[in-house]
Amino acid sequence: MPKRIGLVNMPFAWLGRPAFGLSLLKPVLENAGFACDLRYLSFPMAELTGYGEYEWIACKLPYPAFAADWTFAHMLYGGREAPPGRYLEDILQRTWGCGEADLRRVLHLRSLAPYFMEWCVAAVPWQDYAIVGFTSTFEQNMASLALARRLKRIYPHICIAFGGANWEGEMGLELHRRFRFVDYVCSGEAETSFPALVDRILSGRTAPQDLSTIPGIVFRSGDESVATGPPNLIQDLDRIPPPDYADYFRDLNQSTLAAQVVPSLLLETSRGCWWGSKMQCAFCGLNGGSIAYRRKSPARVLSELNELVDRWKVFTIEVIDNILDMRYFRDLIPSLACDGRHASMFWEVKANLKREHVRALREARVDRVQPGIESMSDHVLALMRKGTTALQNVQVLKWCREYGVGTDWNLLYGFPGETTEDYRDMLDLFRAIRFLGPPTAWGPVRLDRFSPFFNTAGSSGFTNVVPFPSYRYLYPFRQEAVTRIAYSFDYGYDRSVDPAGFAEPAIRYLEDWKCNPETGCLTARCGPGGDLVLEDTRSDAARREVVLSGFDRAAYEYCDEVRSLNAVLRFLRGRYPGSELADTKVKRFLDSLVANRLMAADGKRYLALALRAERIQPAA
Repeated sequence: MPKRIGLVNMPFAWLGRPAFGLSLLKPVLENAGFACDLRYLSFPMAELTGYGEYEWIACKLPYPAFAADWTFAHMLYGGREAPPGRYLEDILQRTWGCGEADLRRVLHLRSLAPYFMEWCVAAVPWQDYAIVGFTSTFEQNMASLALARRLKRIYPHICIAFGGANWEGEMGLELHRRFRFVDYVCSGEAETSFPALVDRILSGRTAPQDLSTIPGIVFRSGDESVATGPPNLIQDLDRIPPPDYADYFRDLNQSTLAAQVVPSLLLETSRGCWWGSKMQCAFCGLNGGSIAYRRKSPARVLSELNELVDRWKVFTIEVIDNILDMRYFRDLIPSLACDGRHASMFWEVKANLKREHVRALREARVDRVQPGIESMSDHVLALMRKGTTALQNVQVLKWCREYGVGTDWNLLYGFPGETTEDYRDMLDLFRAIRFLGPPTAWGPVRLDRFSPFFNTAGSSGFTNVVPFPSYRYLYPFRQEAVTRIAYSFDYGYDRSVDPAGFAEPAIRYLEDWKCNPETGCLTARCGPGGDLVLEDTRSDAARREVVLSGFDRAAYEYCDEVRSLNAVLRFLRGRYPGSELADTKVKRFLDSLVANRLMAADGKRYLALALRAERIQPAA
């Protein structure tokens, strides 16, 4: 019997990013003494479709439509699925408003699936493998299952294993029940479970009593699919070997698409979410059962990063963590700033950063962040359980703009409990911060598996929770089975709630903001005689220049960070002891700045909006 393990990354994986989980599993298996190959079959598919078409269906069409996945459904079911016209009309046309040209493109890509599948079977020496493992995240399930089904029919000796986000928990158990050619599932973190499973298979110890001792897997006992519960989580991340991207760069460089694909290196510094461990955001389904926060040591992160950059000469780094560990500002971030390599980095952060944190990130060449901004309403943020405020969100956008750190932020709406006032107030704030740049995207809140909203849908205000309609075109099973397979769900509300209606004016504003970005700016510079000069070149500026001196300048500069009125008063009285400072006069001054959109306020606190001209750095 062959002893090698094959790991497979199928379409429609992103071409510019290695498969991180498989890139970790390969060195883990090799360290345990198992021979292993990793193949990126996404590249041959992209060569067949053309780079532009692959990227279009993988990244441009709406994720809930699952158009990329659907192009392989007929290869899995062999004509037993619904006729293509029903999917095209019901999902792409009626639900997502796709035109005839888009439908023709999807049908053309679907027609290429049989040729790709034949190539996959013929081009790889599958007979050399005892185990073939597939990873499946986002829209990889149909292509992976279709190939697995063919391999099992042609090479019955191969053990088929699946893992990845689409196969975690109840989803993996139900998929295992439905697709009997799948022998095993590894749910969640697999650095411990998969090597243990490989050892049992290769040594012939696959009886239920042998497999039931491995946490985190699903196996078959007779006709029953048996789950062994959640996996053991890796507590010391420094014990995991660095990812091996050799297979990715080999397959990329051998592809005719090598000149078109711009690769990024993926770096993991932590797992889970330290905020979610305390108070999980209500809509967030990330992490599944592994939300407990764990991090790598700063020395390990730095050595791993340098090793990756030195070996692959790729200088775009995407940190795949859910959230940046604030303790890294004491050690890792300063070390990155001192390091001589000029790699640009992306990191997901929390919006409660201080100015010095943003400056430190820029010095460490972190030139793009996702600060977890999903609303600009304190009330909606509380419904989300984000642990931040609207002014904190604006504050970090302002500082990132000053230091040239690009930001990806979003607006989510449709949270039960929202009000018309939430979005009326939000509109006023949008007008004041238009010069800071629009959100990357906006849309209704998704109801995803593992999220608190999903787990408490009824009591949270959601009704009629069902899988996205597109799932029924991927999984032609009974509704209860599809419900166990689905990750994202459609829903309704109580009749008294109209979140889409509440948000409609804000959505229209965002659409205009995106199409017509503000070209002017609001800046502050030191003028002659120690004055602070606010220069307002925004299109709706009431005054092009405002000069502040004395108390007024001190108050404005103090509000570079969000401050309460009482804090401003205490500061001014400490700065100017013995001076007559009437509370009402200071409040009138601050409110006048808010009225002219030189400051923002939430009724209790104030934030100066002007960028310090001498600090502004160009975006990387």
